[in-house]
Amino acid sequence: MKPEISNHRRDFPMLTRKMHGQPLIYLDNGATTQKPLTVLNRMDQFYREEYATVRRGVYGLSQKATEACIASRETCRRFLNARSADEIVFTKGTTEAINLVAASYGRKFVQAGDEIIISEIEHHANIVPWQRLAEEKGAQLRIVPVNDQGELIFSAFEKLLSPKTRIVAIAHISNALGTIHPIREIIAMAHKAGAVVLIDGAQAAAHMNVDVRELDADFYCFSGHKTFGPTGIGVLYGKLALLTAMDPYQCGGDMIDEVRFEKTTFAPPPAKFEAGTPPIAQIIGLGEALRYIEAIGREQIAAYEHELLLYATEALRRIPGLKIIGEAHHKAAIISFIMDGVHPHDIGTILDSQGIAIRAGHHCAQPTMRRFGVPATARASFAFYNTREDIDELIKAVSSVRKVFGP
Repeated sequence: MKPEISNHRRDFPMLTRKMHGQPLIYLDNGATTQKPLTVLNRMDQFYREEYATVRRGVYGLSQKATEACIASRETCRRFLNARSADEIVFTKGTTEAINLVAASYGRKFVQAGDEIIISEIEHHANIVPWQRLAEEKGAQLRIVPVNDQGELIFSAFEKLLSPKTRIVAIAHISNALGTIHPIREIIAMAHKAGAVVLIDGAQAAAHMNVDVRELDADFYCFSGHKTFGPTGIGVLYGKLALLTAMDPYQCGGDMIDEVRFEKTTFAPPPAKFEAGTPPIAQIIGLGEALRYIEAIGREQIAAYEHELLLYATEALRRIPGLKIIGEAHHKAAIISFIMDGVHPHDIGTILDSQGIAIRAGHHCAQPTMRRFGVPATARASFAFYNTREDIDELIKAVSSVRKVFGP
């Protein structure tokens, strides 16, 4: 491990435990990340010493909780380089953020005959909401194909763009393949066609710099639990003008301006989209997690994880009968693979018996699996707390799978 981040592994209590009598080697970071002590301690402190609801109380505990949530929103703003904290909406996670945009923006501005563009390798959460919106509105869902390396075919994307295009929804990084899409170029092309762009940043936010102003993103979203923070919390960034024009997603307390039986008026963003008592501890934990990432540095994280990717890719390629699915030129530290004659679930089970946690299945990306002609893959995904030694153990374990099932 590089000296500048070598001390951070010890911050994660889960990485010291054993599974089936073996030291845990956690390689399922694409699904969710482990939590550092600073996040665990901060949330515990809030529940033990500071707990109160926010916004409505004039007493000290309530004010302190409110201030902590305001500080976390500002951390999120800085993390994405948004122009204003009012452009940061707290959600349950990436999935709810996408559904919010589909419901609040899509239902208002997408009409019959309009078109929505997604890619062939999206997570289900960035397929089904748009599919349902298209069915409801009589719009068309258009799909950008990918090549055999898992890269978007740009000439096809360019042909799909038209004056009918209302929304383009693309993952920053494919969760199943690790492909890093050229988001800046995609956004520029979509804007030229007059479309609004949503970026699913679930796999990107913790692993690379994200500057929504530099990208000119209209919407960008990510989940707390994939950024070393708690579950049940996420972020939707939206340009303030777009959020202001959108209708509320849910209705209840704190998202109103004035309620009368004759008519209700709504608060401005972000409150308009945050009905009810928020997940206060999770918001505070998310802010702590993002500050933890910032202290390490996302450029340093990206460089180190890229070294892990290259090291693991080269080693896996040497295993007879193993095929990597998705070998884009620009990839995050995610490797999906299959082995001749072995189901991915069997790979995952055998590795688990040796203390190694990977994911096996379709990764909520069934269209991706169909594109590559496989029912499922085994997937190893890395974070900055992983090491070359972790990868060496992965290679040994995958090689042992081959011995179990034969040539």
